[in-house]
Amino acid sequence: GDRVPAYLLVPEGLAGKASALLCLHQTTAIGKGEPAGLGGKPNLRYGLELAQRGHVTLMPDYPGFGDNDFDAYKHGYASTTMKGIWNHMRAVDLLQELPEVDGTRIGCIGHSLGGHNTLFAGAFDERLKVMVSSCGFTSFPKYKGGDLTHWGNSAYMPWVTERYGADPARMPFDFPDLIASLGPRGLFVSAPLYDDNFEVSGVRDCVQ
Repeated sequence: GDRVPAYLLVPEGLAGKASALLCLHQTTAIGKGEPAGLGGKPNLRYGLELAQRGHVTLMPDYPGFGDNDFDAYKHGYASTTMKGIWNHMRAVDLLQELPEVDGTRIGCIGHSLGGHNTLFAGAFDERLKVMVSSCGFTSFPKYKGGDLTHWGNSAYMPWVTERYGADPARMPFDFPDLIASLGPRGLFVSAPLYDDNFEVSGVRDCVQ
């Protein structure tokens, strides 16, 4: 009974089937509107820019953002993160069904919240052939000094605190595992030097 609000952009004058990208938004109240070009930050209009470059782009709202008020816990999910993954896999289904899309050439790009949701989606859905994560992750031990409390809030994965005490040493996975699961597909990582959340040396640890 759930419907996920999203924007779909199809290039004008498209000849033949195009590649497609799932474009996941950052933590912003307008959700899908930011990558679709409706927000105030030009550098985050990647859904619009990629459509202007000839790709079909799809921008869904993550639960709790934009027009998506779905409560994952009232519907039996253990985490909003997992509901997001499920939504993004269904988004790939949609892209594969579109007559404008080459279903073998689908990727995913996201910033911040969208950056780690790109990795989560790619880990579960091998149909995503290329991924871009901008400001999306660092190793758990280097996230805010090893305090994973924020990862355990209701917008993400409550078990991080409930079962694993927000302790990196007790976590059953870290981002190196997610990145390894993406191979041999392509991953581009954009990691700034002074990100408040995702410390860059931890990003390098994960990639190494």
